[in-house]
Amino acid sequence: MDELIAEAQRVMGVVFDDPAHLELALRHASHSESRLDSNERMEFLGDAVLGVIVCERIYQLFPDALEGEMTKIKSTVVSRKTCADVAERMGLERLLILGKGMQTQEDLPRSLAAAVLESVIAAVYLDKGFDAAKGFLLPLLDPFIDEAERSGHQQNFKSVLQQHAQAVLGESPIYRVLDEKGPDHAKAFKVGVEIAGHIYEACWGQSKKQAEQQAAQNALRDMGVLKRDEEGRLRVVEPPAESDE
Repeated sequence: MDELIAEAQRVMGVVFDDPAHLELALRHASHSESRLDSNERMEFLGDAVLGVIVCERIYQLFPDALEGEMTKIKSTVVSRKTCADVAERMGLERLLILGKGMQTQEDLPRSLAAAVLESVIAAVYLDKGFDAAKGFLLPLLDPFIDEAERSGHQQNFKSVLQQHAQAVLGESPIYRVLDEKGPDHAKAFKVGVEIAGHIYEACWGQSKKQAEQQAAQNALRDMGVLKRDEEGRLRVVEPPAESDE
């Protein structure tokens, strides 16, 4: 256990005054007789601390951004996907203290990686205070904040498509489930989006929500609203002007 805690402090760049905070943050419920003796309560606290730090950072970095835009950026940065990405880059999910049943799984759910980031945020906050938690988080999250602001879509392609379709076409997108497959507990869906009678390229997703986002992305690309920049990242651009010919 001492070696695991030492490795966790190394990858985090934080030396704890009380390593028990960090040990609890890494202890999954599958390893505990009581959920109160796991990291679940720390996830709750860490999620709140994460939200405050990200909101403050967005407020400081983008003084001309309105509430709606700041909310979109925040939603992307504090999402489970971003938290999982950050945790996996650090290798935090490898340091989780798991029960024997979960130790045998080759591929752990990404939700575990997202959750352990939140719990270690709480551990830093409890052990060393708010400023230390901010110092730990911001170098990890600043690139995601910058990318979310510059992309113009914050990964919410449905919202961008809704705004564009109503402003330019006077129509709202309609999402249609065209097919589905797989067992009930792991069903996949094929969704296409229809606007003004035109159905754009459909997409498969592990949930209806995921398939709808992919379908919206396809529609935006077909419309010329969404393009990849020189670095391959998706950007919202002005659609090409319609020809008078």
